Amino acid sequence: MKRTRSILAAVLSGLLLITAWAAFAPPAAAASLQEVTNFGDNPGGLRMHVYVPDTRPASPAILVAMHGCGRSGTGFYSGSEFAALADQYGFIVVYPTATKQTAMGNCFDVWSAASKTRGGGSDPASVVSMVEYVEDQYNGDPNRVFVTGSSSGGMETNALLALYPDVFAAGSVYMGVPFTCFANEADFPPQTSKCVNGSMDRTPQSWGDSVRQAYPGYSGPRPRVQLWHGSQDTLVPYQLLQEEVEQWTNVFGLSQNPTTTDRPQPSWERKRFADTGGTVRVEAITAVGAGHALPQTGMARLAIEFFGLHQNDPGGTTPPATTPLRPRRRPRAPAPRRCASSAAGARAGRATSTSPPAPARSTGGP
Repeated sequence: MKRTRSILAAVLSGLLLITAWAAFAPPAAAASLQEVTNFGDNPGGLRMHVYVPDTRPASPAILVAMHGCGRSGTGFYSGSEFAALADQYGFIVVYPTATKQTAMGNCFDVWSAASKTRGGGSDPASVVSMVEYVEDQYNGDPNRVFVTGSSSGGMETNALLALYPDVFAAGSVYMGVPFTCFANEADFPPQTSKCVNGSMDRTPQSWGDSVRQAYPGYSGPRPRVQLWHGSQDTLVPYQLLQEEVEQWTNVFGLSQNPTTTDRPQPSWERKRFADTGGTVRVEAITAVGAGHALPQTGMARLAIEFFGLHQNDPGGTTPPATTPLRPRRRPRAPAPRRCASSAAGARAGRATSTSPPAPARSTGGP
């Protein structure tokens, strides 16, 4: 009996020690969404959140992911697959939040003169400041910076690719419009817009000139472009996908006829436009039957594959660098602070494994 009591006492003592250790031990490291409030010049007044995966290369790639009107960066984090893919492939994701108020809610500025000007005092310049911050604070690779966005965020993606071809290596646009499609702020609301009333039709040369004039004299490499649109989109008409194709194929000096066509999935019709060396510079994907509700499940992964980020080894070395784009910036701001409320809520809405979260809902507007 004494021996039994001694054993029970020892077991109880051990359990108490384990419980005490668990109570005071620091929590296991886990990546979470963080808000950065002092990332640098911010003429657009945007908010910035960043997701940095626990496992990543010494010089990770950077992806900017932008929401649609009426949404937020934290919502795009929890409602899209990009953070789960970042865990898998080791790239950093920046989630800007637009603050410009329109009839469609808060939207990224793609209508003002400043938003169409390199270094202008609006949202594109703020996004570039976010990229520079991540390069400085996390040793982000300036040769592997990418951008994507849905609806309003997709429109801003086209603007960033046009204005800053020396910053972004490629972009993926969901439900966007060509760069300079909106004449001004009054042209932005769909009810009164000439851009999205279903009749916008300019020549490829005219669309291409808009991009070339965004950075006069630029002769470096242009970012590759992936374009997505739902065939039943009535808010941002499907016809605008063709206008985007005309713009970017003209910029690259490519034929309007695709070099290949295929179906990555049964309801996705893809047209690819390659240069004489066989490199796909532009691809356009129609989501047959889809309305204004992209990206859907699996679309983010196809974007990551288009960027080449699926070839990364998060725990090892980065793949060979592409053509150098620009030198690193010097550090300008302290490390980001955690935004506890948004991080906890967003993290709760997404699995910590590499399995994708639930597909995003409709963006609710441009």
